[in-house]
Amino acid sequence: MQRGHLPMSRTSKKSSKQKVKPSEETIESLVEPKSEELSPQEPSSESQVKLARLDPLPKYLLEIGRFEPLTAEEEERLALLYREHDDQEAAYRLITSNLRVVVQIARLYNRVYTNIMDLIQEGNIGLMEAVKRFDPYHGARLPTYASWWIKAYIIKYILDNFRIVRVGTTNERRKLLFNLRKEKEKLRLQGIEPTPALIAQRLKVRPEEVVAVEQAIESSDLSLNAYVDDNQSVQYIDTLKAKEDAVDEQLARKELKNLFNREIEEFSRTLRERDKIILHERLIAETPRTLQNIAEQFEVSREAIRLSEKALITKIKEHMQETFKDVTDFELATSL
Repeated sequence: MQRGHLPMSRTSKKSSKQKVKPSEETIESLVEPKSEELSPQEPSSESQVKLARLDPLPKYLLEIGRFEPLTAEEEERLALLYREHDDQEAAYRLITSNLRVVVQIARLYNRVYTNIMDLIQEGNIGLMEAVKRFDPYHGARLPTYASWWIKAYIIKYILDNFRIVRVGTTNERRKLLFNLRKEKEKLRLQGIEPTPALIAQRLKVRPEEVVAVEQAIESSDLSLNAYVDDNQSVQYIDTLKAKEDAVDEQLARKELKNLFNREIEEFSRTLRERDKIILHERLIAETPRTLQNIAEQFEVSREAIRLSEKALITKIKEHMQETFKDVTDFELATSL
């Protein structure tokens, strides 16, 4: 569905987002915004035209004002052309003639998300999806059908951008976001306590999801740079435990390990063949050979190999203690 370019596309650069702290009422109100009689403003005066050079919304309205709405007959003809012949020109006209609808719907949600241009962009994606799926044989007009897709894309965008930690990340949670408050009110009106288990049963989701969504709605984002108390001496980020050691400790451990490996290599040159096998293929090997396996190689008893290994370990310990006088047993162990 490509023809030139639309006045607004998903890949266009978005302006900085302005977020608000959501509440349960705010999120629920997304599904049923206050109805207002809104129509796209088409600036015509000289002052409005000047404003359009600075404000992206009036400029955008000027651009989409070039596209006339379609009559029912024109809409049906174009929809059939696109559906049956994949006519891209028809799809382009269906989309551009309904860009005003996107603006009208985006304005309904502007009270909960202040950057209307972001909402219009998402709504345009919903409009294109509606055109792809529109079936003119059902008898409905495209603006009526498309409004549901436009709202769905705008609502999902708002929910995804309310806070850093997203709430509606699964189908179950999205269903809860849309229906949780309504279901609670229905149960209370019937004199029934809306427990998570009961709500989960009625909405056909898991009780854990109900609890998680309730907690997410009631909570708010916390900055890691916020102070823990009024003294403003410690920030939350200072209380987090690092999963990895400091860089200097990692470098020191790596250097110690390299030195240890070099010493082992030097030490092994002084050993006889059987002790070298025990050292490299059993003591420091990732998958050590068994005592019996080595014993069979040298045609001796398993006990003889065990005693050789014990004596070798003693030699290694004495050699390393002499070489690493200033290194503690713990440091040496963690370097291996």
